[in-house]
Amino acid sequence: LVAPAKPTPYEQKLLSDIDDQASLRFQAPVINFYQYELSMKGKDPAEVIREALAQTLVCYYPFAGRLREGANGKLIVDCTGEGVMFIKADADVTLEQFGEPLRPPFPCSDELLYNVPGSEGMLNCPLLLI
Repeated sequence: LVAPAKPTPYEQKLLSDIDDQASLRFQAPVINFYQYELSMKGKDPAEVIREALAQTLVCYYPFAGRLREGANGKLIVDCTGEGVMFIKADADVTLEQFGEPLRPPFPCSDELLYNVPGSEGMLNCPLLLI
């Protein structure tokens, strides 16, 4: 887990009626591809992302919390600062090998997306899995 780099407020935020719709309670898998930058030479890209994420969570601290069910089933964000899930993966493949243009469906997408055990539900789980 990546927690905010500094302490954040502990509070609870009610979701709006629009955000609290049962039909919106799902996770959307996304694959991000990044090209190598010469300025990153000697740096571990995953560590750079991890550190940037920790800094970002200071300002966007609700993402480091958990969804909980409140009164009448209304969802709240419990701003606990627990952190977001971050998984590092390496692949022995280049972007060029995926072909042009780079659009879904991607070959081997099942191997690129990791299903975090226990994260199938929306409640009491990290809000962001990277």
